[in-house]
Amino acid sequence: MFDFSIVTKWVDNLLRQTCGLGDFWTLLIECVLVGAVVLTLYALIAMFMIFFERKVCAWFQCRLGPMRVGPCGIFQVMADVLKMLIKEIFGVERSDKFLYTLAPLLTIIASVGTFSFLPWNKGAVVLDFNVGVFMVTAISSIGVLGVILAGWGSNNKYSVVSAMRGAVQMISYEMSLGLCMVTAVVLCGSMQLTDIIAAQTGPWKWLIIQGHIPAIVAFLVFLIAGNAEANRGPFDLAEADSELTAGYHTEYSGMGFGYFYLAEYLNLVVISGLAATIFLGGWAPLNIGIDGFDTLMNYIPGFIWFSGKTLFVIWILMWARWTFPRLRIDHILRLEWKYLMPLMLLTLVVMTCCVALGWTF
Repeated sequence: MFDFSIVTKWVDNLLRQTCGLGDFWTLLIECVLVGAVVLTLYALIAMFMIFFERKVCAWFQCRLGPMRVGPCGIFQVMADVLKMLIKEIFGVERSDKFLYTLAPLLTIIASVGTFSFLPWNKGAVVLDFNVGVFMVTAISSIGVLGVILAGWGSNNKYSVVSAMRGAVQMISYEMSLGLCMVTAVVLCGSMQLTDIIAAQTGPWKWLIIQGHIPAIVAFLVFLIAGNAEANRGPFDLAEADSELTAGYHTEYSGMGFGYFYLAEYLNLVVISGLAATIFLGGWAPLNIGIDGFDTLMNYIPGFIWFSGKTLFVIWILMWARWTFPRLRIDHILRLEWKYLMPLMLLTLVVMTCCVALGWTF
């Protein structure tokens, strides 16, 4: 399998040896290059996700979706982005200007921060800490602050109600989401995402196969809790159009609204990418113990495996959004505290016993 660290080492040697730069300038240029790549990927993936969901939604509703701007409507998202960029950004009377401005920035910072942890390929990981699972959970929590501040700073009753709903929902489902990841950590023995992938490399080594029933339960709960954490349907109560206009970002226009819009879709990518990394092997290919088949699978680049698994999870979550009706707030909280939380505590205990007794594949 291709190791992307070959490229990064070549760039480092180019700057240090060929160009003769010192440590400071080399690190500075490398950080700028990595930041530019991450932000470019962020924007391109967000645009693809918007177009992809419009087509998926249209397919479920027996429509064609965007068809007018460009071949099969592929330039429709670019036109929407251009429109959003040139829209006027206006202030709200008697709003808290500082909090109103800070909220979308916190949301986009949380989204970019968690996006940077996704391991796309061997050697192509921007942030790879030995406590990666903990760091992802901590940084993603910043998004809750963005939701609360957006509602509170807008001086709008609908926005405040929406922010309270969103905050309660996101904080509640973080518990189950964290327990799902802890279940994987117990089986793999590490909180580092690359180590979790390494533990899933080999014939029938994906976590949902290794951990059998507890891992499958954790994977399903992770999808449900992740969908709620990203405020996606049927858990999009914070943006209930029929009740709260547009929710906590009702008073935002231009790129203020655009930041929330981008973050929503990239949070979906982050949740799906983490599910693919933790439970489906990340960039690890599908190996079944047959030499010819395994060799063929190993020729496929790791980023293709990771992207394919992530897209598969995204499609499942979009399927859920356009199939199930929106839940009430009491139903959402009951699902978490009465069912998912006890289920994950039991699953964690069962997984710990399976690992201790060697009842894993």
